[in-house]
Amino acid sequence: MNAPTTFDDHARTYQIRTYGCQMNVHDSERLAGLLEDAGYARAAEGATPDVVVFNTCAVRENADNRLYGNLGHLRPVKEGHAGMQIAVGGCLAQKDRDTIVRRAPWVDVVFGTHNIGSLPVLLERARVRQEAQVEIKESLEAFPSTLPTRRESPYAAWVSISVGCNNTCTFCIVPSLRGKETDRRPGEILAEIEALVAEGVLEITLLGQNVNSYGAEFGDRGAFAGLLRACGEVKGLERVRFTSPHPRDFTDDVIAAMAETPNVMPSLHMPLQSGSDRVLKAMRRSYRQERYLGIIERVRAAIPEAAITTDIIVGFPGETDEDFEQTLHVVREARFSGAFTFQYSKRPGTPAATMDGQIPKEVVRERYDRLVALQEEISWAENKKQVGRTLEVLVAEGEGRKDERTHRMSGRAPDNRLVHFTAEETARPGDVVTVDVTYAAPHHLVADGPVRHVRRTPAGDAWGRRVSEPSKAVSLGMPGIGRPEQAPTAPSCR
Repeated sequence: MNAPTTFDDHARTYQIRTYGCQMNVHDSERLAGLLEDAGYARAAEGATPDVVVFNTCAVRENADNRLYGNLGHLRPVKEGHAGMQIAVGGCLAQKDRDTIVRRAPWVDVVFGTHNIGSLPVLLERARVRQEAQVEIKESLEAFPSTLPTRRESPYAAWVSISVGCNNTCTFCIVPSLRGKETDRRPGEILAEIEALVAEGVLEITLLGQNVNSYGAEFGDRGAFAGLLRACGEVKGLERVRFTSPHPRDFTDDVIAAMAETPNVMPSLHMPLQSGSDRVLKAMRRSYRQERYLGIIERVRAAIPEAAITTDIIVGFPGETDEDFEQTLHVVREARFSGAFTFQYSKRPGTPAATMDGQIPKEVVRERYDRLVALQEEISWAENKKQVGRTLEVLVAEGEGRKDERTHRMSGRAPDNRLVHFTAEETARPGDVVTVDVTYAAPHHLVADGPVRHVRRTPAGDAWGRRVSEPSKAVSLGMPGIGRPEQAPTAPSCR
């Protein structure tokens, strides 16, 4: 029998496995920044890391099974590699607390959504004490933007404007795990954006559980529209996106700011969840079909080229055939360019989990298949309207899984549609290419003609530096501008 491998002869390495929504993706960037700030190095592809961190999601029904299955697979790996540690954080850790260590006693650290900054200390404490460390805070220790961050992309970045949520949707467990909404001050957000642009970032996405309620904590209902307009004043910032807004808080000043601010992109992701007023009421979604479609109509009037996407849940408790037909009606009327569709999954701890009228799985599946077929048809028809258009595409890294085989590169159009285009030697991720769309599929566009123009950008330069000096990946901790005053995937949690 081989002796366990030890790691005393080299720097400790880490790997982060992320599940869930954009919030978790951005939190994982912070976890990576914290570990690298503490002297860890990212594990090479295929190598066994010293530390494996699971950043978990609790929104979907199979979240628990997925975590414990992965922990089970990792147990023999840990037993064969002395000194290896396993940490579990995120929403499922916040929810299950001591349950994780009871079911998987080989886990070394459990931490919650409010104290991700504690990870390096907890790992060291677990190593020294030779026992599991469980630390779950009930409220936010510090706004996560103050933490060092290893950003995955040198040309596009998430920027959190709030954490937590004040809504009480009956299907969603997120508010109980991430807490009430806490907003950052506009000056802090803009300072982070300006610092990112100085590093070469071309595109930012404003991130919050409910971005358009931003400002509620400090009593400014126009704060989000004002923030969008302020982003328009940041020199060198070419693209601004945001996710996700709640229809309840979507006001005309936000639509005006989107239309009148040149670097705010013509794309909108706005969760619907259901087209039935009766189901929306049961979900505690404080809008109805008419209001939702009215917002869509006003956005399209102000921004005709806008691509609108959504989230939809099928099979919510008590949903009738008539309720489901109302959802199909909204999909036909709204003509979404794409939709994240979900079969309702019962989450313990949510009001919906104990509601009467739980729908049989075979009924949910049949409705789900019909919805997906309708949305695919609409998405394809909407994408076909793009054929012949000339688009500016921000070249991306890793967006096209078949790029090497098809001799293409990939990127995002201003409206966030995915575009695969003829490979161009001089184009780098972060650069902008001008292409003509030649073909449309339901989920992407193709531009197989010659690239019209390549615009080399500071973002492409930043990508070049990342490739040539991988050890100098972006690691940004925000300067202290003042602590925010205390008063804030899975896509279906909004």
